[in-house]
Amino acid sequence: MPDYSAIHASDGTILRHPERPQPRYSPRRAWKNFRLLMKDKEDTSLVFKIYESLPSSSFMPRVAALALSERGEFLCRTEPSLPEILDDHASLRQTPKGSLAHAYCDFMESEGLTAAGLVAEAERLGRPKYDDCVQWFSERSRDTHDLFHVLTGYGRDALGEQCVLLFTHGQSPTQGHLLIGYAGSANIKKMVWGSKAPVMRAVSQAKRTGKGAPPLIEQPIRELLKRPVDEVRRVLNIPEPTYYRACHRIWREEGIDPYDLLATSGNSAEPAAA
Repeated sequence: MPDYSAIHASDGTILRHPERPQPRYSPRRAWKNFRLLMKDKEDTSLVFKIYESLPSSSFMPRVAALALSERGEFLCRTEPSLPEILDDHASLRQTPKGSLAHAYCDFMESEGLTAAGLVAEAERLGRPKYDDCVQWFSERSRDTHDLFHVLTGYGRDALGEQCVLLFTHGQSPTQGHLLIGYAGSANIKKMVWGSKAPVMRAVSQAKRTGKGAPPLIEQPIRELLKRPVDEVRRVLNIPEPTYYRACHRIWREEGIDPYDLLATSGNSAEPAAA
């Protein structure tokens, strides 16, 4: 394994800070934290603990491949802070109607979300920061999360969040995404036991879509935002989420509210959160 603490990007930033803790692989600890997450889906610290317990061997090679490339250097230089770009709705609204920027603003405003809010939520966990490329890569991954929702068409309902998790796994494979995504989806099926909705097909389609699309983290977000949203989906090879939409249609036909499965299922369990 390369000594990533001895490698630097062209601007001098160290690839992986030597003081950054090395994650330890522990499926048992991951499962323990997942069970706790099932009981308290608002405790996002448990999500990070699951990911830390199931580190991906491909993570550092992916960080190095992007951070040390000309593309990565360009993104670092032109998009040093995605939240500042994404929360400037006044500027984003100046793009043509039908652009990804307009679709993104519509989504964030309708959901009452901001990119800065996602940053604040992460920072409340009190996790240490390091001046290295891993920090940049991780933050860029975090800051593109809501763009995943907009581009894929998956909402913030329980199934939509599981689909985004599996789409994210397709983009950046980790066992943590698989555990939370598939176990959470199985829990959704339990909540609506007997429903004909193709829940597992929906999340599996999301995983295939994520794998088939070029990583969003590697794309020039500022430029994508100016383009028609349908064109961006075409370029990124993101098709219609047919099984996800079929689930919503079938649930409504069955008298189940896709955005409030707990109330309509009569089941006390809750799905895992993204």
